[in-house]
Amino acid sequence: MPRRDFLLVATPGAGKTAYALTIAAELLARREIAAVTVVTPTEHLKHQWAQAAHGFGIKMDSGYKNAQGRLSADYTAVAVTYAQVAAHPALHRQRTENRRTLVIFDEIHHAGDALSWGEAVRESFDPARRRMGLTGTPFRSDANPIPFVTYTQELDGTRRSSADYVYGYGPALDDGIVRPVIFLAYSGEMRWRTRAGDEITGTLGTPMTSDQLAQAWRTALDPEGEWVTRVLDAADRRLTEVRRGMPDAAGLVIASDHDNARAYAALLRRVTGVRPVVVLSDEKAASKKIAAFATSEDRWMVAVRMVSEGVDIPRLAVGVFATSVSTALFFAQAVGRFVRARQRGETASVFVPSVPVLLGYAAELEAERDHVLAMPGDEDPEQELAEAQRRRDTADDLGDAPFTALGASAHFDRVLYDGGEFGATAEEEDFLGLPGLLEPDQVALLLRKRQADQLKRKTKISERPDSPQPGPAPMIAAAPASAASSGAAPAGAAPAGAAPVGAASSRSAPARETLAGLRKELNGLIGAWHHRTGQPHAAVHADLRRACGGPPLPQATADQIRARIDMMRQWATAGR
Repeated sequence: MPRRDFLLVATPGAGKTAYALTIAAELLARREIAAVTVVTPTEHLKHQWAQAAHGFGIKMDSGYKNAQGRLSADYTAVAVTYAQVAAHPALHRQRTENRRTLVIFDEIHHAGDALSWGEAVRESFDPARRRMGLTGTPFRSDANPIPFVTYTQELDGTRRSSADYVYGYGPALDDGIVRPVIFLAYSGEMRWRTRAGDEITGTLGTPMTSDQLAQAWRTALDPEGEWVTRVLDAADRRLTEVRRGMPDAAGLVIASDHDNARAYAALLRRVTGVRPVVVLSDEKAASKKIAAFATSEDRWMVAVRMVSEGVDIPRLAVGVFATSVSTALFFAQAVGRFVRARQRGETASVFVPSVPVLLGYAAELEAERDHVLAMPGDEDPEQELAEAQRRRDTADDLGDAPFTALGASAHFDRVLYDGGEFGATAEEEDFLGLPGLLEPDQVALLLRKRQADQLKRKTKISERPDSPQPGPAPMIAAAPASAASSGAAPAGAAPAGAAPVGAASSRSAPARETLAGLRKELNGLIGAWHHRTGQPHAAVHADLRRACGGPPLPQATADQIRARIDMMRQWATAGR
């Protein structure tokens, strides 16, 4: 009997749906199967699959409910959700046994979201004639095996998922299937009051404790602060520029919760004069709103969860990541909404806070990750608790906040593209005005040119006799105002000479994880140096290469990056 299982890992926007339906139509024509079942993460995606299936001559019921039992004879295929399967696995097993069935798992990693879901999927579709798993986003590292996925044993004892075919963002970009993505990062000074009454000030992009970073990040996203208003205004100006070459280009703001989504919509209305489309996860009409927006010429949509994974709106070209969800999976899903290309030369722009974890994800956009099964006993309870507290993928209600946002300023920080950083000065217009129709290599060339122009202007200004010279500022993490005034060390500060957190373990981690961690550490140090001296990030990178040698950061080895980290620390201790 031919192989029953196949796993395709392809970047968002690469055409996984069309691929799977092509296979389904061929197998139906050859009478190797008599029925198709598509399992999706959301209700909206059921309808999207049915619409796509119609184009392949496959009649698919996207309104099927468990209560109706047997599928109407009018349909060859059915679309259900993972939750639907988990609610009645015996029903779906019976349907699978009754006819020779191809099962297509859309975003198959969802089958591992809970042990009960995985068991239900396995029970329901074990009798299937063929099974095809699709995913376009990084898998988690956890202990829940995904049904019908093959795992290979690693030397360290872990088990890693094995895909039958991988089509990553890099190859898809070379083939003109997806758009190049420009990330525009915005920093700013955040002020908030803790539950204990301490007032804290911190700047996005500078070293902070995890609690301080989380509170600074959420302060930036406060609709009452300047940060969101400034970023939404910049994003709308970017959308105007993109629309010169893509007249129907649209923007999407991804919000943390319903209240923020409504508030952001009000801010966009002030900026544009037109109320944007608002899609909330508990609305019955959410799917209809998304479908209508996809074919309209409206400029903006604001959403919480409904447009994070699988939703196909090819005209989306500008995004604002205005949520504090910090998982790699969610970030990849969100960015995936903007990368589908309709013609060569289209460019996507995504606005993000200058938060190290997000900048790391942006720099590693082309990295491919497999699902790694942790070894029994390897789980770290404290790490699991921190992850659980950090993840808010499904929560809209944040409850009582442990702090009160007091104010948030905003300034353009840098541009990230193809693993490199650009932004020699704070002149954001140089980057907001990039044309919206460019090939990937043209984007890189234009970014380098504008970077060089900015450096020339900065050099001319600094050479003037009356030009003020920036003096070194203290290089400290965010701390309560009371502690700063008394000279006390900030909470969570590492003792002098202490090794950075994770430095010891990073050397034994897999190569990709090690490089990603080292790049994040170096970028964090450079961010702190920038705020201390005013020296642009790109200029610091250039100084480090001159001092340590080696290629640009995306091509640097782990040892070369470690040498630059050591050099940064030497500069800091020497008062360079």
